[in-house]
Amino acid sequence: MKRKILAATGVIAVAAAALTGCAAGADASGGGDSCTNKIVNADATQVSVWAWYPAFEQVVDLFNESHDDVQICWTNAGQGNDEYTKFSTAIEAGSGAPDVIMLEAEVLSSFSIRDALVDLSEYGAGDVKDDYTEGAWKDVSSGDAVYAIPVDGGPMGMLYRQDILDQYGIAAPTTWDEFAAAAQALKDAGAPGVLADFPTNGRAYNQALFAQAGSVPFEYDNSKPTEIGIEVNDEGSKKVLNYWNDLVSKGLVATDDAFTADYNTKLVDGSYAIYVAAAWGPGYLQGLADADETAVWRVAPVPQWDLANPVQINWGGSTFAVTSQAKDPEAAALVAKEIFGTEEAWKIGIEEAALFPLWKPILESDYFRDLEYPFFGGQQINKDVFLPAASGYTGFTFSPFQNYAYDQLTEQLFAMVQGEKEPDAALDDLQASLEKYATEQGFTLK
Repeated sequence: MKRKILAATGVIAVAAAALTGCAAGADASGGGDSCTNKIVNADATQVSVWAWYPAFEQVVDLFNESHDDVQICWTNAGQGNDEYTKFSTAIEAGSGAPDVIMLEAEVLSSFSIRDALVDLSEYGAGDVKDDYTEGAWKDVSSGDAVYAIPVDGGPMGMLYRQDILDQYGIAAPTTWDEFAAAAQALKDAGAPGVLADFPTNGRAYNQALFAQAGSVPFEYDNSKPTEIGIEVNDEGSKKVLNYWNDLVSKGLVATDDAFTADYNTKLVDGSYAIYVAAAWGPGYLQGLADADETAVWRVAPVPQWDLANPVQINWGGSTFAVTSQAKDPEAAALVAKEIFGTEEAWKIGIEEAALFPLWKPILESDYFRDLEYPFFGGQQINKDVFLPAASGYTGFTFSPFQNYAYDQLTEQLFAMVQGEKEPDAALDDLQASLEKYATEQGFTLK
């Protein structure tokens, strides 16, 4: 049974554009033996690391200069799916993986079920648990096991073109009812664009929207790897999907695929007045080459279903995990715990890479809270939006076949926006397809 499950999760794929950028390329052959950084102490234990964070070489250099006994040998093995495919190949081969690997939180279960990751609770993970928020720690844990150390996250907010909304006399929406009214008002005014986009390939973005309405799609614990609970056609998800389908059917929002060249152009040319985004979204937006310098961008909290009972959501987030092929798991765990464990390292991550920190000493610092962002007119977007969103996030449970689940979700949403299915039917069909897949791969449904 386990072999069948492992085969089902053998190739992992995620939206490669889910983070803010990509570091310079490097030779990724075999466990990171070819370093792209300087080794300060050649006699120290070397820990190979795969990661694609922007400006990461500066963080690696800082670590190596401050550690005498352990040195990082860094390789960029590709971003997202490119790296995961190489890691999967190394798992099957039994060699070639790095000691430490950057993984998005949503794929941790997909690799831990293959015995590809070390349980860091045996290597002092508990010593740093209090340095992270409850939600961040839940995202890297399963039962008593801890499969990674959190790095950056994606608490969600609403980025909007204040100049466009002001032009048409529309206030920035605070609720989803106001959001729909704003979309209608923009259309009625004859605006050339629409309020926002609803991408059928949004994957974790769409799942976050469902989660805000109470969706808990999966129940899974790595200590019982062949058991899974699936509920993707719950009332909350149906409420959200019917809401967006209504906007789509009225032509009030676009249905463009996210993270394409066309989508990126529309983000910055005024085609969308609102970009519902994660905390890495400002960096992504600002980094687009053809950004309109005359645009007036501001940030507000993500719209709520009930302002009196706000629900915060998260989109994306990355971690450092220790692989089962690590030559020295203790040294590798030290790297995972400490590489982003200083204020100096985090100032590089924030100012050079636009990361949103999950390490509480910097997350809760005056520096980060009061940081002003020129792109947003000097607005203190962390204090105003993203810090409250992060503090309210309680974590999420992903499935051990998350990529398959996202692919099926994309198919159903596409069928819906094409008018082939009603929202309820799309989610009912998604439920049936995931249950069928899970049982075929040897899982027992709870």
